[in-house]
Amino acid sequence: MPDDPNAQPTADVAAADVAATGDGAVDEELSSPFVPLRQPIFRAVWFASLASNFGGMIQSVGAAWLMTSIASSADMVALVQASTTLPIMMFSLAAGAISDNFDRRKIMLTAQGFMFTVSVALAVSAWFGVITPWLLLSLTFLIGCGTALNGPAWQSSVGEMVPRRDLPAAITLNSVGFNIARSVGPALGGFIVAAAGVVASFTVNALSYIGLVTVLARWNPPKIERVLPRETLGIAMSAGIRYVAMSPNIRSVLLRGAAFGFGAIAVQALLPLVARDLVKGGPLTFGLLLGAFGAGAVGGALLSARVRRALSTETLVRASFAAFSAAVILAGLSVYTVTTMAALLIAGASWVLALSTFNATVQLSAPRWVVGRALALYQMATFGGMALGSWVWGYIALHFGTDRALYCAGAVLLVGAALGLRYALPPLEQLNLDPLSRWQVPKVAVDIEPRSGPIIVTIEYIIREEDIVPFLNVMAERRRIRRRDGARHWALLRDLTDPQLWIERYDSPTWVEYIRQNQRVTQADAMIGDRVRALHQGPNPPVVHRVIERQTGSLPFAQPQPVQDAATPTTDPRIG
Repeated sequence: MPDDPNAQPTADVAAADVAATGDGAVDEELSSPFVPLRQPIFRAVWFASLASNFGGMIQSVGAAWLMTSIASSADMVALVQASTTLPIMMFSLAAGAISDNFDRRKIMLTAQGFMFTVSVALAVSAWFGVITPWLLLSLTFLIGCGTALNGPAWQSSVGEMVPRRDLPAAITLNSVGFNIARSVGPALGGFIVAAAGVVASFTVNALSYIGLVTVLARWNPPKIERVLPRETLGIAMSAGIRYVAMSPNIRSVLLRGAAFGFGAIAVQALLPLVARDLVKGGPLTFGLLLGAFGAGAVGGALLSARVRRALSTETLVRASFAAFSAAVILAGLSVYTVTTMAALLIAGASWVLALSTFNATVQLSAPRWVVGRALALYQMATFGGMALGSWVWGYIALHFGTDRALYCAGAVLLVGAALGLRYALPPLEQLNLDPLSRWQVPKVAVDIEPRSGPIIVTIEYIIREEDIVPFLNVMAERRRIRRRDGARHWALLRDLTDPQLWIERYDSPTWVEYIRQNQRVTQADAMIGDRVRALHQGPNPPVVHRVIERQTGSLPFAQPQPVQDAATPTTDPRIG
């Protein structure tokens, strides 16, 4: 909580702020998903991303079909999908930390330029006939690395392109764009591969990056002035992990996302084998099946507002798990292209409803300072499940058959639905996660540097006997928030001689980390501080002591200092 207990913004004010921006669930239900297109930069990036997504879908068809030609093993075919998702699991957290600390536009430009270069190398290798199964996997892995770097920066920057009230609609619209490409791109990719070969599909993908790079290069987002120095990569990553670990809502999303990714990826990983072995088709059939999946996803995205109006968040996610399970099993049973396409329509709708709900929940549960890392951890969990699932379903298909692999995936998805009984998703609400901005850096009488520390903080409360139980309950939540924002060694103490005196104690590794921790407090956290202050008794606010730890061996022998200077306490009638 911030230091100033006399500051007036309270939970009522925070609630008013939320009302001013609009309840997230209501906005998403009542707004068209096309509202964010009114923002010029979002509109330009959306259309450029749509073209790039088309290129990616066309390339994925070419890569998957090429692998069926140069490798006879089913697990090698499935590894094409794994090679693009594994980097997201491996590198997304670092990418999220980078996106929260650096210019997101420049990060996206770097990622897009890198993927363009690798795509050109892939096209050239295929043109000269030097492509091998492992070279193909290596190049698609590198493209996945570019995707991992781009993902957190792109998703975080959506909040800079549209008003916060339009964020759920923008997330849904991004799903629409991606799945429009998914619905048409694979069929177009199958046609290109059948008519002109895989080299043409790789070339089209390389060219598709040019438009997005151009739009990003011309975008001039407002500069964010940083008062504090940037976190190092290691500290930023650990801060992101800590925040998510101390946020129950985001933890539930990560678990459910991993379960969904693990089971649902069976469709994309095994679809070339479904087209070739179960329905006895060629590359055009493969493209049509992918197109059916994408068309279902577009339909699911467009109907998402109506579905969310009828169902709670958790009910929607469970229904998506169950419907996808039924679709996967039906695809395993079917030997007809039309029947398989119908199953994939259901799977596509379930796919986008589940994943867009996961994404929106994460974005609306994390403040701006950590949203990139929260999204990165969500991606790591979901795509990690996809990468593992791609290998598992490929192994089962190789040894037991494609149909049995799909049956097993369907069973796993049913288990994922049952996880909601223990790890239910919260309602899709829009908390006010703007900084509280009522904390000021305290004045100190001791010369300290930003890296000086550790800083130890104690806060004294006077609590009546009858208020102890509610005080302990609210302090449990306070402990979670303190630790989530960076406090260490949090403890609650009771004085043995004065039973009404309670002391909250925690420390920060350095002075700058102490400042950073207090600046991370959000409007939504204000109610906890208000509840604590309401329970405090006495004529004065809670008393705060801030001291810096000093070792006696560090004092100069020639000029010994008084004991008070060794660890100078500063008191301030404000919560620290």
